[in-house]
Parts: sequence; C-alpha cells; structure tokens
Amino acid sequence: MVIAIASQKGGVGKTTTSISLSAGLARRGKKVLLIDVDSQANSSKVLLPDYPQLKMDDTLYKTILEREALRIHPTTVPNLDIVPAHILLSNTDIELTVAKDHREARLKKELDQVKDRYEHVLIDCPPALSWLTINAFTAADAAMVVVSPGYFELDSIVQISKTIHEVKEFYNPNLQLLGLLFTMSDPTKNSEASIRTLRTAYPDMLLRTVIPKNTDIRDAHFSQKDIFDYAPNSRSAEAYNRLIDELSL
Repeated sequence: MVIAIASQKGGVGKTTTSISLSAGLARRGKKVLLIDVDSQANSSKVLLPDYPQLKMDDTLYKTILEREALRIHPTTVPNLDIVPAHILLSNTDIELTVAKDHREARLKKELDQVKDRYEHVLIDCPPALSWLTINAFTAADAAMVVVSPGYFELDSIVQISKTIHEVKEFYNPNLQLLGLLFTMSDPTKNSEASIRTLRTAYPDMLLRTVIPKNTDIRDAHFSQKDIFDYAPNSRSAEAYNRLIDELSL
C-alpha cells in the first residue's frame, strides 16, 4: 500500500509520523520506501547522515522537475530506503502551474516503476495544499491526515478533505482516506476539547490510536535516530506500534 501522510499545517507531527511509521514497519522486517516530498527535507535529514553532502540531482527534484527516475538511498534503518527531498522543491508550484504535461502524475509515473520492490511506501507530504501534495495523492492508495490540538488545526481538515475529494474526481479515483490521526496529545483542556470535537464531527474517520506529546521524539530526531532506536520503551514508540497494529500494516 502507498500511503500519503498529510496535513495542511506544519508542526503537527506529520514528519514524525512518516519517520516513525516507516521505521516501525522496517524494524518489523517489512521492506519500506519513504518518499520525502516536503522541501524542508526533515525526514531526509533524520534518516540520512550524509544528507548535507547530497546534490540536487540525488533527490526527488530530478523526478518532479525533470521527470527522471526516483533517487533511492538506503537509510540508517535496516529495510528502510528513502527518496530525499531538496529545498528547491519549494519552487515546484510555480513551475508545475505553468506546465501542462501530466504535472499531477510525475511522482506516480516513476513510483510505479519501483513500488513492487517494497511492501509499504509512505509519502511525507509538504504542509500545504500544493502540486507536490497533489502528486503525492495521485500516487497514493490512501491518505492519512495528521491533526494536532487547536481550533485552526481542526479547521484545516475541511480544506484537506476537499483536496482529497478533488484528486479522487480528477486524477485518482481509487484514493481512500485512511483516517485522521490525532497527535501531540497532552492532559490539557485544549487537547481534550479538540479530540472530543473530532470524535463528534468525524466518528468514522478518527483513528483509535492517539499519539502523545513527548520530548523523546524531538531528542531522537536531534540525534538523527527514529524513536524505536532512541527510546523503544517510550510512550511515543508504544503509540506508533499501536498505530501500526491498528492499521494492520
């Protein structure tokens, strides 16, 4: 299954979820490919120690802008490969807005050539509803939307759901919504009110697993490790393991 992990807002745990799900599956013996479509390249920086030395030609830029094969690299995690992002992906919306030749399917075209090598493919989307996100949704079987506590975060669900519907209508009729993942939960009234609102508004879409706010995640990424390597017994590691079980991946 190809899963796009998305959020319209930054700072909600989207990249953390991309890294943790990918690493968790790989550490269970699954062959996994993570595609970093976010120009901030945070997934790439955590999983590729030599990322600062990579050239633009070694990244997703070549696929999206020049329609060449995916640049796949092994990571520090056994069984996990990555297609790294590049900062200049931030310019792609301008170029793809002008382009008319299958601008929504450049990722899908090249992913279709290699995805049979993997049991799971995850796509770390940018925190925006852009042509990069549309490429991710067009290539995916399913989208998982990451949501954290807060009024504006909840409001963004409506907008990203509209984008998923439009991609289904125009580019990928098989795209499904895998669910809404509530992250960065803590024992505050804000968290409690947010998850209560989600359960009321989206009872069939909200995943049972809730990801807690935990400093171990931040520390793991600072050490260029995934949470299962850095703190395998942490609350975050336990939560992401439950998520893998819930999704039956």
